[in-house]
Amino acid sequence: MLEKAKTAVSYGDEPGLRFALVLDGHGGCRTMNMTEACSWKPGDGLVWLHFERDHPATADWINTNGGFDPLVAEALLAEDSRPRVEPLGDGLLIILRGVCAAPPEEAEGSSEEIDLVPLHIWVDEHRLVTLRDSGHYITALRDIRRALDNGKGPRQAGELLALVSDKLVRDLEPVLDDMDEEVDELDELIFKGEASEVRQRLKLLRRRAVQLRRYLAPQRDALNRIEHDDAPWLRERDKLRFREVIDKLMRFIEYLDAIRDRTGILHDDLSTVIGERIARNSNRLAALAALLLPPSVVAGLFGMNVGGIPGVGETWAFLIIVALVIVISAGTLWILKRIEWL
Repeated sequence: MLEKAKTAVSYGDEPGLRFALVLDGHGGCRTMNMTEACSWKPGDGLVWLHFERDHPATADWINTNGGFDPLVAEALLAEDSRPRVEPLGDGLLIILRGVCAAPPEEAEGSSEEIDLVPLHIWVDEHRLVTLRDSGHYITALRDIRRALDNGKGPRQAGELLALVSDKLVRDLEPVLDDMDEEVDELDELIFKGEASEVRQRLKLLRRRAVQLRRYLAPQRDALNRIEHDDAPWLRERDKLRFREVIDKLMRFIEYLDAIRDRTGILHDDLSTVIGERIARNSNRLAALAALLLPPSVVAGLFGMNVGGIPGVGETWAFLIIVALVIVISAGTLWILKRIEWL
């Protein structure tokens, strides 16, 4: 009989192994260590092993104790892969992408950028093996682990895989909501913010939308292939859940396309605003030059060191020139306003 799950959740107690669980078929689980994982047999129950992909101990287990085909072992340990699904016998080799966040002890006050990171999966009727890099943290797996510890988790392999896929896609929603809010904020800042700052943020936001879509589109195709797979351990209820996950993912892809289009429109609006500001400043400089031109001409004429300049030696001559400059400047100002330069 399986031991009752402990309330405390532990991770990474052994090198390379984040956790090892044996599901009891009733929503609960018990934990295993690396020695038990190496001696596990299909008759012992459905097992879920979660490893750090880039740890030497993980590579040793995959290549020697995992019993994997060499091509499967190589794919599981590959450094980076696009989302895909490869059926092999009664099992599936799956590469998906999930939201990477800060670990729980660093989550508060963390400002690290969230990104999509690869999750390498092997699943068959008797086991689910997942691998992610040691520097990454996927909240979807944590939530499923907690549900199992509370006795409310999945009961068989198809349900566990469907739940992992669902959680991976679910965690995309707050990321997209944050991106949408940033687009709204930039829309308001365009007409009153710093142009260089807005342009930089728009550039990064649009690049991020393109990057996310680059992985989500093949992930949709991968999940669609899982739904249509004829593995005996995939029940109709599991396939129905995959269909719901695919529909949600398609909405997110359309959401990303909308964000990308909106950033393009905002970039055009920003270029228009910058162009209007340049034109307005150019008009002001031209108007200022026009106002200063007549006084400059008068001052230049009466400042020449040649004979015959009128008013030389007369005390009233300077006052007349000042009055003339004022009259000409006022006339120039009236003309500029008349032609709507000011």
